Amino acid sequence: MTKEPGKIIAITGIDTDIGKTIATGLIGRGLLEAGRSVITHKAVQTGCDDVSEDIVAHRNIMGIPRQQVDLDGKTCSYLFPVPCSPHLAARLAKKSIDPKKITRDARELSMHYKFVLLEGAGGLFVPLTEEVTLIDYFFEEKVPVILVSSSRLGSLNHTLASLEALHNRSMSLSGVVYNRHDDRDLRIAEDSLDMISSNLRKYGFNCPLIEMYGVENYEAPGACLPFSTLCLAG
Repeated sequence: MTKEPGKIIAITGIDTDIGKTIATGLIGRGLLEAGRSVITHKAVQTGCDDVSEDIVAHRNIMGIPRQQVDLDGKTCSYLFPVPCSPHLAARLAKKSIDPKKITRDARELSMHYKFVLLEGAGGLFVPLTEEVTLIDYFFEEKVPVILVSSSRLGSLNHTLASLEALHNRSMSLSGVVYNRHDDRDLRIAEDSLDMISSNLRKYGFNCPLIEMYGVENYEAPGACLPFSTLCLAG
C-alpha cells in the first residue's frame, strides 16, 4: 500500500522582513503541540553562505534541534550569498533556479512528514526566475497559501493587493498571520486588522486570521496551538 503524502503549505508574505520566518516557526511549533509531524522547507535563501539561517530560526522556535534532513541539505532547495531577489542572487552566483527542484524536495519531505511548511522569499510577486514569480509557482503547484501581513504603515496596501491577486487566480488561502510585533500606532493597527478581516470576507476567503506578537510571548506549553488552526482547518 502506497503511503499518502503529507500536505504542503506555502507561507508567503506581503513584503520582505515581514515576519514570515517567525510565523513559519510558530506554525511548526503549533503543529508539534497538536501532535502532528511537521517539517519546514525554505524554497530559496539568499544572504547566506553555508547554512540557511531561516531553517535554523525555525528549529529554534519549534524547540527542536536541526534535523537530519537539515544536515543533508534537503530543507533548503537553494542557498545564495547575496541578499537580494532569488533570480538575481542566482545570476550573481552564476547559477540558475529550477522550480521543479523545489517541488521535488517538498514532495520528498512530504513522504516523511504530515505537514511541510514551504517558506517563500519576500512577497508573492518576487521573481523566482526571470520568467516565474512566487505566485506563479504556488499557483502552478496548487499549494494552499498562508499570508503573513503586519500592522506597520504601508502594509494594508500590500495586504489587500495580495488578497486580490490570490482571489483573481482562485487560489486557496489557508489563513492570514497579522504580525503585531512592530505596533507603533494602535489606531492604524486596529483599523488595518478590521480592513483585512472585511476584505477576506469580500473575496470569499473563509480562513483564520491569527494575530502574532513577539516570539517571546509563546514560550509557555500550548501557547502556539492557535497557529495550528491555519493548517488543520478544513
